Amino acid sequence: MDALLLARIQFAANITFHILFPTISIALGWVLLFFKLRYNASGDAKWMDAYRFWVKVFALTFALGVVSGITMSFQFGTNWPGFMLTVGNIAGPLLAYEVLTAFFLEATFLAIMLFGIQRVSNRVHTLATVLVAVGTTLSAFWILVLNSWMHTPAGFELRDGVAHATDWWAIVFNPSMPYRLAHMLIASGLTVAFLVAGISSYRWLRGDRAAEVGAAMRTGVYLAALLIPVQIFVGDLHGLNTLAHQPAKLAAMEGFWTTQRGQPAVLFGIPDEDARRNHFEIAIPKLASLYLTHDWDGEVKGLDAFAGEHPPVAPVFFAFRVMVGVGLLMLVVSWIASWQLARRGEPARWMARVLVPMSFSGWIAVVAGWYVTEIGRQPWLVQGVLTTAQAASSVAAPMIAFTLAMYLTLYAALAAAYVSVVLYLARKAAGKEEPQPAPATMEVRHA
Repeated sequence: MDALLLARIQFAANITFHILFPTISIALGWVLLFFKLRYNASGDAKWMDAYRFWVKVFALTFALGVVSGITMSFQFGTNWPGFMLTVGNIAGPLLAYEVLTAFFLEATFLAIMLFGIQRVSNRVHTLATVLVAVGTTLSAFWILVLNSWMHTPAGFELRDGVAHATDWWAIVFNPSMPYRLAHMLIASGLTVAFLVAGISSYRWLRGDRAAEVGAAMRTGVYLAALLIPVQIFVGDLHGLNTLAHQPAKLAAMEGFWTTQRGQPAVLFGIPDEDARRNHFEIAIPKLASLYLTHDWDGEVKGLDAFAGEHPPVAPVFFAFRVMVGVGLLMLVVSWIASWQLARRGEPARWMARVLVPMSFSGWIAVVAGWYVTEIGRQPWLVQGVLTTAQAASSVAAPMIAFTLAMYLTLYAALAAAYVSVVLYLARKAAGKEEPQPAPATMEVRHA
């Protein structure tokens, strides 16, 4: 492998590991706020017990997200110096806004959430939870603004090969930002919904029938059942936006090799870039034209319209189908589980056993979706402005290969450790004799 491909794989490894943790922390902050507000309103200790358990998971997640984010940012200087050299006037401020408005907010008030339950008033503790939840979302906002701008750049001009901002409003609210932000925030919500439902089912199967377990399980299942239809709708809108601004990516996602009217929807196939066709293709005639152009005979561009400037087809094609497949599985599981909980008050044992392996299904869908997004942008790093090859450094391939091997080894160990610790916390909670009562200083008194 040459240095460019190795550098791309190394950055992909870093972003794959890093994105796992913000995907959880973004939505988990809001779930914690929900638990806290339910406790404040009802005085029912089960909500505070749920809060106490999941705030530990949040802290662990936040810590790994910070560590992996630092190593990822180093690569801008080591492997991709051309990125900041060309678009640093735009990327730099956006990354700074993320740190100043979001990271410090999370890091500061997380300490109060963790250690201040018996040291500050209930109102201050609730406020800290609000600020952490807002901070995680602000962090996602600024990162997705930059990422969206890289896909649909706007509000800038090039002077001597360097991008300069001309309209920050256009930069922030670039054409794909609203769709990408909504899609990612809902994906985070689904990831957390299945994590909460799955880990609660794990505790339930181990005989833990504490009230907090049922409350958390219902929260996760109902949240997933609510969000997945919304995500399907938003994903469709995002796809139409991609068709308008990145048609080559959409052609790779759908497996369209030729431009034609009445484009079929390819359900499955094995893309062959040399033969420019899909082997073993299963397709529904004209359906893609219908959902992409709202016309059975609408014209949709194929990869033949982007010779030499389209992404590698197979990774984008298969990653898209993994994302959609996991999403449909989430829909079925969450709706059946919701029906069982509404009818019986608890899931059937077989459904609880299904929910446990679904705990980290959100990770699979998010990573697959991220691969569609990022690989689908190739050969561009900033669409139409800067190619990946132009931004790469001159670091030798053997050096990149060595650090890549170190990263992969470390990340595999950390990911396994994270899952192990979460399951350990669940087993420990399931093994306690009785739920811990809420502290006296946190009591909610009603008139």
